[in-house]
Amino acid sequence: MLTLSGYQIIEQIYESSNSLIYRGYREGDNQPVILKTLRDVYPSPERIACYQREYDIIHNLHLAGVVQVYALEIHQQRPVLVLEDFGGTSLAQSHHQWYK
Repeated sequence: MLTLSGYQIIEQIYESSNSLIYRGYREGDNQPVILKTLRDVYPSPERIACYQREYDIIHNLHLAGVVQVYALEIHQQRPVLVLEDFGGTSLAQSHHQWYK
């Protein structure tokens, strides 16, 4: 599981072939957050640049309904997007729970 200074990770909520997504909170103010990082232990410069572009785009959007991005951290040479946690669940989880 991801460990990132200044953040407490509660659970992994999604895993794809490229990314890992965790739910947690920022320790300084207990702000709920979503942490998104690359799966690759040694990501290519191109993948790191994609995360930087994603951060830049979201950071510059100020629209209702768009998740806020709080920070772009680097953890063991991997980028970690720190995003607003609006309390949602993945569609895969919702679909699975609905059919139980």
